[in-house]
Amino acid sequence: MFVHPRTFEVIVVGGGHAGVEAALASARMGVDTLMLALNMDTIGQMSCNPAIGGLAKGHLAREIDAMGGEMGINTDRSGLHFRMLNLSKGPSVRAPRAQCDKKAYQFRMKWICERQPHLTLIQGEVHRVLHRERRVYGVETRMGAQYHAPTVVLTTGTFLRGLMHIGTDRSSGGRSGESAVSGLSGSLGEMGLELGRLKTGTPPRLLRKSIDFSVLEAQPGDEPPPRFSYWTDPVFHVEHSSGSSSILERLGRQMPCHVSSTTPETGRLIEENLHLSPMYNGRVESAGPRYCPSIEDKVVRFPDRKTHRIFLEPEGIETDEYYMNGFSTCLPYELQIRLVRTVRGCENAEILRPAYAVEYDFVLPVQLDASLEARECPGLFLAGQINGTSGYEEAAAQGLMAGINAARRVRQEDPLILGRNEAYIGVLIDDLVTKGTTEPYRMFTSRAEYRLLLRQDNADSRLCPVAHRAGVLDRTRFEIFQRKEEAIRKELARLESIRHNGQSLAQRLRRPDVHYDQLDRRDRSLPSEVVEQVEIALKYEGYITRQEEEVRRFHRLESLRIPSGIDYALIRGLSNEAREKLQQVRPGTLGQASRISGVSPSDVGLLMVIMKRDRNPLDRDVPRGTRERLPRA
Repeated sequence: MFVHPRTFEVIVVGGGHAGVEAALASARMGVDTLMLALNMDTIGQMSCNPAIGGLAKGHLAREIDAMGGEMGINTDRSGLHFRMLNLSKGPSVRAPRAQCDKKAYQFRMKWICERQPHLTLIQGEVHRVLHRERRVYGVETRMGAQYHAPTVVLTTGTFLRGLMHIGTDRSSGGRSGESAVSGLSGSLGEMGLELGRLKTGTPPRLLRKSIDFSVLEAQPGDEPPPRFSYWTDPVFHVEHSSGSSSILERLGRQMPCHVSSTTPETGRLIEENLHLSPMYNGRVESAGPRYCPSIEDKVVRFPDRKTHRIFLEPEGIETDEYYMNGFSTCLPYELQIRLVRTVRGCENAEILRPAYAVEYDFVLPVQLDASLEARECPGLFLAGQINGTSGYEEAAAQGLMAGINAARRVRQEDPLILGRNEAYIGVLIDDLVTKGTTEPYRMFTSRAEYRLLLRQDNADSRLCPVAHRAGVLDRTRFEIFQRKEEAIRKELARLESIRHNGQSLAQRLRRPDVHYDQLDRRDRSLPSEVVEQVEIALKYEGYITRQEEEVRRFHRLESLRIPSGIDYALIRGLSNEAREKLQQVRPGTLGQASRISGVSPSDVGLLMVIMKRDRNPLDRDVPRGTRERLPRA
């Protein structure tokens, strides 16, 4: 055994999207941080589609940026195709999406981590969390090297006992070309954490010159490209030209994606060979992502559909690999070749990398507090796919918050918790720790009940002050944010003050048929992002006011704290299911208790009665009939 001579304050295990944001957040708060990654050459690697954003995921990416994270900046620097989705719909469901150069994204993220003050990078495979009486004090690698710190953030992705499937072929691995991590799952079990098993998969990658683009529909990027980051100037490392310039600046244009589709022959081949799919012959029993189904699942679940849309997306400007979006599979390689060649435009396509599925261990997230700290293991934080999520953005959002809260624990500060009314990040984490998941969790706008307030365009207004107070958003960027907010305030005041025919310009702009550019403006140099906020604030004023009132009602339940030591087994009147779920989740507030599956409004009302009646709800039983007298929701 070798004990590293240096003691750290935070150790981040893993160098994926969650690990990068966790390590950067902790280090930017001035906390001495160590990142331990399996391979220094794959920090920030985009193992699946090299794309960031999309519906709801774009909201997460913008929030990460507003909170001082790196994902948005890195996307703008490495993106080669940008679009704003749902432009024909309301602002609450619009979202940016970018196709990135996978190597440029990866290399720049590694470079950012290497140059970050207070952050140390070391390559190594962690196979054990060190603890005394379940209190964390470091980690140990497979080589026997120990690194000590009072807090550890695990961001292990799909590597925990990862098992890859291509047809009947099975091999140990967390992703193509990389080995699995075998010992860490056992270490977590020893600490009392309950683990489950999930599955995800990828499609084949095709060679550009073997695709017939002449028969496909080209999908150009939006002009001007919608950006992910609020910070147009590279505050960090501006002296490095390749790091501060973007792909589009060097390329001079956006690369198009292309729309294709399967054919009836695709479905016929799959139906005839379902017995060869590990997901249908019993070799894979883990749950996969419901909302990102394999091509086999699409054929089985939608038998009336004879074709399915496929998107062919470039993976970089210096590679001719194309990502076959919508064609995830784990059928045998020889069958993959036949299937790909039934897709329109791919009749002669060559597969550079076959598709595969991977099974992996995850920790049931209801065992975590809203800070992402394991309740039974003080100092241990978990983020990303180890918590049962799917997607780069979900992982990065958790990593950011886990890194912040690990640093705050070191400083003996209260954790930073974002509410469901404050951010999609808050919705994501609350869903995980309150409801848990039995399949890879993916963010959707429908999961956010206050989505009109949680738009992608106002993430900075919601979160920059929070991030600045926490120390993860530097003064230079916060001042940029403050100037924008002041410009919005002044323009709203100006529009209210100018009147024509007894009506202010603000009143005119509230009408759905009037747009900002139609107003008689003196100043035509106002930034587009300011104009956007002004127009949304006025046009959706009534809806926003109504949702703000809903948030005030929500806060009343969220403000009622449940005593941490309460024993639900002693409370008569709770349903058996509610008692079991409350004991497992240990909600911090009545609001959180109300969102637990299996806890009814009557159960919540019962808890409220007890908390109002007694300072210590453990002392006596609830009087007979109390439950029956509670008002129905």
